[in-house]
Amino acid sequence: MVALLCFFLSLLAAPFKSKSRLEAENAALRQQLFVLRRRLRGRTLLRNGDRLFLVQLYRWFPSVLSTIMIVRPETLVRWHRAGFRGYWRWKSRSRGGRPQIAGDLRTLIGRMSIENPLWGAPRIHGELLKLGFDVAQSTVGKYKVKRSGPPSQGWGTFLRNHAPDIAAMDLFVVPTLGFDLLYVLVIIRLARRELVWINATAHPTAEWIAQQITEAFPWDAAPRYLIRDRDAIYGGAVRRRLGAMGIRDKPIAPGAPWQNGIAERLIGSIRRECFDHIVVLGEMHLSRVLKSYARYYNAVRTHRSLDKDAPLSRPIQRSGRIASKAVLGGLHHHYVRV
Repeated sequence: MVALLCFFLSLLAAPFKSKSRLEAENAALRQQLFVLRRRLRGRTLLRNGDRLFLVQLYRWFPSVLSTIMIVRPETLVRWHRAGFRGYWRWKSRSRGGRPQIAGDLRTLIGRMSIENPLWGAPRIHGELLKLGFDVAQSTVGKYKVKRSGPPSQGWGTFLRNHAPDIAAMDLFVVPTLGFDLLYVLVIIRLARRELVWINATAHPTAEWIAQQITEAFPWDAAPRYLIRDRDAIYGGAVRRRLGAMGIRDKPIAPGAPWQNGIAERLIGSIRRECFDHIVVLGEMHLSRVLKSYARYYNAVRTHRSLDKDAPLSRPIQRSGRIASKAVLGGLHHHYVRV
């Protein structure tokens, strides 16, 4: 009954519609019939051509929404808006302009801005010009790493700038064949992890340690600071000797061996790479082993913290026959080209 009423109302309104409007509505109805004839089962599938036809018809005659039944009006409007966005995206496409820079150059700009937090775009741009890259400063500013706060150095940079003036020392115990205890003193510079002094004694005293410090840093080679733990063995003689040499004494906090971590790591390496595999016969034997390991540690052994280099930098050898030299009786080996 409702459909019949709508039919009569459309017949009454037909004389008042324009001819082009009626033709548009007829075209919309015919297109819907074509779509329905193609349907086999289930949901009606619309092709891109069907959507384009209906959207274009809607653009010319918005009133055809009332005659479209196989899709909702909101769907047709959504198609129209999507087509509008696609059209203007195509119309606004790039037709030239400044060419994009290569990916490796963008990576280099980002690397420079990360490695040099105090550099801005002008400084990076100047460095790139010296490397032969013809790029605008505005492009550098576009691809440099953006930071939320003010530029600041990292802890690694801060420590590397102060490490040459810092040394550390510590004592550890080595048992002998007769179960006696020998005390080994190590002194290391933080900058290149150089083992500047290592010696042993059966009866350590503050005077003996003060004498070792004097022999470790002759003339003007003394560091500005010396880190140590709070062992009672470092008595007044040690503190007076440090003051006379212009070295500031820096004892760590009680129960905080991690504050002297580099010396502790050195002692661990000496134990793992040497004394865990050797039975010490006596003080003279221990001294020979310590001197041999110290030469190996400083001149041969590579360190991860030094980019796989030795504290006393090793040259890279690229030609010659490879030969090995035994260290500590063959416990380690040194490989060279001859």
